[in-house]
Amino acid sequence: MTVIRAVAAAKLNLYLHVLGRREDGYHLLDSLVGFATAHDVVEVESTPYFSLSLHGPNALTLLMEDTDSNLVTRAAKGLAAALGRRPEVTVKLTKNLPLASGIGGGSADAAATLRALCALWDVPPDSPAVLDLAARLGADVPVCLHARTAHFGGTGTDLAPAPALPEECWVVLVNPGVAVPTPAVFQARDGAFSAPARLEMEAADAAELAGLLKDGRRNDLAPAAERLNPVIGQVLAALESTTGCHLARMSGSGATCFGLYTCADRAVAAAALISRARPRWWVQPGALLNDLSGLEVLEGATLLDWP
Repeated sequence: MTVIRAVAAAKLNLYLHVLGRREDGYHLLDSLVGFATAHDVVEVESTPYFSLSLHGPNALTLLMEDTDSNLVTRAAKGLAAALGRRPEVTVKLTKNLPLASGIGGGSADAAATLRALCALWDVPPDSPAVLDLAARLGADVPVCLHARTAHFGGTGTDLAPAPALPEECWVVLVNPGVAVPTPAVFQARDGAFSAPARLEMEAADAAELAGLLKDGRRNDLAPAAERLNPVIGQVLAALESTTGCHLARMSGSGATCFGLYTCADRAVAAAALISRARPRWWVQPGALLNDLSGLEVLEGATLLDWP
């Protein structure tokens, strides 16, 4: 049987501005999204029935939920329905990323499922049926399906090219083990709305990228998320205290935060330092990548050599 694997990489909002709110309650956003090497893995293969199996260090919560509510199930069955076929496929999700953590999570898994099934069923991933389904599954699914550094606007469906991120740009991701519901953070957000702040130039390295991100760009959801979960402030302080951290910032609606580093050795050392001090936190060093599209591979092939 042919098995297709797809990477569901952690999505990072390098900045996130809230521009306004529509009458239906949805917020209008402006964000620069990059992807890190920390990732889940989705595998699909044709079977006479549909099934979803869950594995990995962060699968326990999902195992206790209704399978039909999982975004992976909704993506697989939704794509089959859109194509007029039965969802005769087995999906295996290896869940490494923390849940409800501001780094894509379920959205990245759903997008990886769509990419893997497109490869299995010989469907272009940029076909209208796939793009429409991605938009209906969630605000982060379209950019995760795109799988490349991008600006997104509107409610998350308006994607635009962004300057490439530096080739040598290292990150440390830290999550304190607190699940943060996105609706609660948006509800707690106060203050004026922001203006768009899209990057127009490429940064030469992580230090220059950090400078650009500090120049009038921020995460508008961070103050509200930190009020709801003060431990986020501790995570940011831990990152800021490490040698070589050019910027510490929360991603999405939290609680995962990231630090930017020019040197891989310093990122690894920072991750080790934080892990020793806070052994219950999820800490992951890695790299920022510009293009994850086309990482679907056949059984027997290897995934990228992830740092």
